[in-house]
Formats: sequence, structure tokens, C-alpha cells
Amino acid sequence: MRAELITQSFELAADACEDLTPLVYRRLFAQQPQMEAMFVRDSNGQVRGEMLARVIEAILDFVGERIYAATLIQCEVVTHDGYDVPPEVFRTFFGVVAETVREVVGDAWTPAMDEAWRGTLVDLDYYVTHSDQSETVGA
Repeated sequence: MRAELITQSFELAADACEDLTPLVYRRLFAQQPQMEAMFVRDSNGQVRGEMLARVIEAILDFVGERIYAATLIQCEVVTHDGYDVPPEVFRTFFGVVAETVREVVGDAWTPAMDEAWRGTLVDLDYYVTHSDQSETVGA
């Protein structure tokens, strides 16, 4: 059920907004202003768009088949740490995506979607904070 609700929220957001990228990164930079400087060379937003696309794909895999998302998240935490993005900053991105999707979906956002996203964010957070382990938590 969670996978269907998360997928539905992304579909509704896609119908309501041509490109989530500027909205997501505006929110990210408002919450984590130090991150904006890391994208100074991304003058056309292409890097941000690619990163967001990968995050959405990972979230959909995470709530679905979980073929690769958990491991990818753990690897990306380590990779981003190498870019001086600490895990506590990295972990905010999933919530930023959820908040942006909720805002874009507007009145079509349901309590069930909210619950699905809250549970997913808790599970995703586990993998961000346990990037040196590979056990699986609920889906």
C-alpha cells in the first residue's frame, strides 16, 4: 500500500508541476543554506535535475522491490561525506522532496499519503544514519 501511495503522490505532482527541481532545491537551500554554494557551477540546473531524478527513482525502488535503493543510499551518504556533506545534512533531502511533493499536490494530498511518506522517511533515515550496515527495515 505504501508504494502505491508514494507513487500516486509523485504522479499527482508530475501532473501539477512540469519540473520539481527548482522547487525542491529552493526548499533545500532555505533549510540548508550552506548547500547552495556546492551547486555554484550548476548554472543550468542540470546536475540538480539529475540528482533529483535519481533520488525519486531510489525512493520508488525503496518503497517497491528494493532491488538497490537501500545500498545506494548508504553508498551515497559516504560519497557525499567526501564532498563535505555530513549525513545530518544529507538526510534532510528526502524530507525536502516529500514536503515539496505535498505542497505541489495540494488538496489532492491525503492523510494516507502523509502516513506513507512519514513511514518511508523514517525507514530512509535508518539507512542514512546506518550507512555502514546493510540490514533491511520494513517497507
